[in-house]
Amino acid sequence: MKIVSVVGARPQFIKAAQVSREIRKHHKEIIVHTGQHYDPPMSGNFFDELKIPKPDFNLGVGPGTHAEQTGKMVVGVEKILMDEEPDLVLVYGDTNSTLAGGLAAVKVHVPIAHVEAGLRSFNNRMPEEINRILVDRMSQLLFCPTKTAVENLKKEGITEGVHLVGDVMYDAVLHNRELAMKSQMLEKLGLKEKEYLLVTVHRPSNTDKRENLEAIVDALISSGETIVLPVHPRTLKSLKKFKFHAKLDEAIKLIEPAGYLDFTCLAMNAKKILTDSGGVQKEAYFHGVPCITLREETEWVETVKDGWNVLVGANGDRILDAIRTFEPDGERGESYGDGKASEKMAKIIDDELA
Repeated sequence: MKIVSVVGARPQFIKAAQVSREIRKHHKEIIVHTGQHYDPPMSGNFFDELKIPKPDFNLGVGPGTHAEQTGKMVVGVEKILMDEEPDLVLVYGDTNSTLAGGLAAVKVHVPIAHVEAGLRSFNNRMPEEINRILVDRMSQLLFCPTKTAVENLKKEGITEGVHLVGDVMYDAVLHNRELAMKSQMLEKLGLKEKEYLLVTVHRPSNTDKRENLEAIVDALISSGETIVLPVHPRTLKSLKKFKFHAKLDEAIKLIEPAGYLDFTCLAMNAKKILTDSGGVQKEAYFHGVPCITLREETEWVETVKDGWNVLVGANGDRILDAIRTFEPDGERGESYGDGKASEKMAKIIDDELA
């Protein structure tokens, strides 16, 4: 069987590394990189360090509005699908690349498998939420990471082709933990275990709104903590645009986006993690690190229910209070599976489409 996997952003590369390893045992895989993330720290480096097979196609779409990016991707992916005539298109998560892969596939009548199906933030102002909902409606195989995701689909009337497999990101953490422990990032940055905060900010709702970004920056400065901030290109652009760059003192270490293994090392050893990323919330949970989420909602509700994640939005007072006082008050559960999600997905693909 021939499978086309569509990827384009950092979290998708991490997931694809696990899934590709399994599906290539029995099937031919063609990897299409849309170019949504295109800088080496956000793209090429991940393929190298995670030993992901090189993309067979790179659309090189690059930056643009949501419509520009998605439109170019649909055109590019559709041509590849028409030429390659695959049996299945595999898409990951909730990005523009996910939506484009799904739209191209459904137009040429190729079945779709969606990894991380059923997630919902219930915030329709998030482009990712719309992408998730649309791709779930198109897909024939829906691989859910949690029971909550299965229930979300059931409430929307989607029950066929739904499979609870666990979280492929958990697979990645378990597979790469020992390699990450060999990273020299702490020594390189002059850090000590559990004596710094790791921060990631990239969502437009935080980076493009002056008041939100200023509240986050001011809270970080006021905390008096050592801060490590791998800075997303969008965030760096906004810091300079709003002239917040000059506010950052020596306690805030701005670094380039880190590779997966280096970032995992930083996450494992952080005192707390502050983020607006969905994936990083889970990584904090998997590593047993308290997480402060710079959003008002999350798709990963289990991290909050178990007491390891707190939602503070872009409110400076709430951020500062969480930095100073938030501590987990529960046990981490097994909501995200047993670390064998990739194997389960590969077997389901074998059984369903053989």
